[in-house]
This record gives sequence, structure tokens and C-alpha cells, in this order.
Amino acid sequence: MYLRNTWYVAARSDEIGEALTPMTILGEKIVLYRRADCMPVALEDACPHRKLPLSMGRREGDLVVCGYHGLTFDCTGACVASPTQPRIPSTARVRSYPVADRYGLLWIWMGEAEAADPATILTIPNFDNPTWGSTRGGSMTCRCNYLYLVDNLLDPSHVAWVHVSSFAAKGTEDTPLQVTVKDDGVTVWRWMRGRDLPPYYAPLVKFKGACDRLQHYEVRYPSIAINMSIYTRAGEGGDPDNLPADAYVMVSYHFITPIDENTTQYLWMQHRNTDPNDAAITERITAGARTAFEEDRVILEAVHAGMANKATPHLDLALDAGALRFRRGLQALIDAERPRQAAE
Repeated sequence: MYLRNTWYVAARSDEIGEALTPMTILGEKIVLYRRADCMPVALEDACPHRKLPLSMGRREGDLVVCGYHGLTFDCTGACVASPTQPRIPSTARVRSYPVADRYGLLWIWMGEAEAADPATILTIPNFDNPTWGSTRGGSMTCRCNYLYLVDNLLDPSHVAWVHVSSFAAKGTEDTPLQVTVKDDGVTVWRWMRGRDLPPYYAPLVKFKGACDRLQHYEVRYPSIAINMSIYTRAGEGGDPDNLPADAYVMVSYHFITPIDENTTQYLWMQHRNTDPNDAAITERITAGARTAFEEDRVILEAVHAGMANKATPHLDLALDAGALRFRRGLQALIDAERPRQAAE
């Protein structure tokens, strides 16, 4: 089950051009392309005649022509030509999905089209801030349910065992966690005091010696994660809104889009409050993040297989508190959509 009245990331904006591009989102087959004016289009990828994917057809200007018998559809999903007969069937229509470009990403609304509002797309505060550095990030396909990725991104403790050579450092295994629940999601966080810098961050932080470290793991419904790492000199941490001048801040944005119940598209990008024009640092951050997220992928694919085929019950630990709160909140939102969907 999925939350549908919300925005998901379908692809990077530059990955969708004039070509008919098929993809699956929330188990639905969709074809994406851009009109001649570069505006994006997303249609149901199935001709209503015999359900041949429209992505197997061809473009005629901004129209899509089915490759079986030539039924032709405009950008709204309406059939505008039926070459084999004089009358266009009244039911010859495919679904059109609202789409929008924002932050170099192509967003798609999977629910009621009339409810789609681009103003509700996640705000990324420093996306255009010239004093902040950024990475293009990366993407991968994970053979697991999207909620296992969400669980992982509400679990700072896993870094002590999964990311030993990158994010792990003293305190990530045993410092108590705080959980904050809001209407739009859940945050798990903790300050670790007087600790050594982890290997991934040591070359990036602008001071030497022990640090205070904030792990801020936040997920917005249904599946956008914001991980913020803050490093200050030991004794100077505590207030993310009042940081010393040499504090190091990195914010990672994770866009998790279910392909189906067993497969997930995972995209990410990172912003930092230093070195906006240093390509070498950007490349180091990019490479390190991909290595760490590949470590996550291996673990989570095995978790998905293990949970799908378990011979004995699984158990929850105290560290799962944030993920369990998130799952309950998300399920409540999904349940609230059901009456509307059933009435349609």
C-alpha cells in the first residue's frame, strides 16, 4: 500500500527528454517525455485497446501514437485520432499524471490530479546558495521494499556496524536517541559530545581535535529523508540554529520512490556549508556517499529477502522507535485516503 496524494521523484530532470521513457512507480506503468517546449508529460503506459505500452509507439510532435493500430493521444491522455475507424471511442483515454521540474528533479503526483500543488514539493533551503557546495549525488535501484530504506534512514545506530570505514565513530553505537514526531514525519537525533571525527568527515571539517557531533535523521511522509550532520569543536555544539563560525554542516537529501512492493528507486544529493567551488572535495563526497549507500543496499536487500521468507518471528529493538512511529503515521495517512479512493 502506498500514499498517493503526494509528490514522488520520478527521475532526474535531465534524464527525461524527447524520447518515450517507460518506468514503473507505485506499481503503475508510466511513460514520460518532454513536449517541444520542454515541458514534461507523464501518461499511463498502456493503450486502452489491447494495452500495448505506448512507450513502444512513436512521437508525432507532442502526440503519442500507439505502435499497434495508431490510436493517438495528446498530453492530457485524450485520444485525438483513431485511424482504423471514423469515430474515436468515447473510452479511448489514458491517465495523465501531474509532473513538475524542481531542483534538477522531475516530480510526479500519483494521486488525484486536481489535488496536485507544486507548492507542496519539498523545500531545499540552500539549493541556490552560492556559499554552499553541492553534489549532483547519485541513484541506484534497490531490490527491497521502500520502507526498509526508510527504516534505515531513521536508524543512526546502524552506521557503527555497516559503515565502519566511513560514518562510524565512537558514540554512534550507544548514545541515547531522541525522537521528534510531527504531522509531516519523524526525526531521530542525538548530540555526541567530545568525540573523534569519523573517517568520512575528517578531511572535510575545518578544525582539528575532538568534536561535538549531531546526527539528525528525518523522514517526511511518505519517503523523503533529510540527514543532517553538524560538527563543532568539543563543547560548542547543542543548538543547530546558533552554530559557531567554523561549524561544519552537511545535509543529505534522499528521494525514495517505490517501483513496486519489492523494488525501489533511490536518488540522493548532498549540500555542505563549505567549499562551494572545490571540485575535488565534491568528488570525494560523491564517491564516499556512493560507497556507503552501496553498503546499505547490500544489507537492505538481504533484510527484504529475510523478512519475506522468515521461519521465525522477527523482533524490534529500542533503536527502531523512530521507524515504528513513522510506519504508524504513514499507515494512518494511507488509511485516510482509502474512503476517497473507494468512492471513485
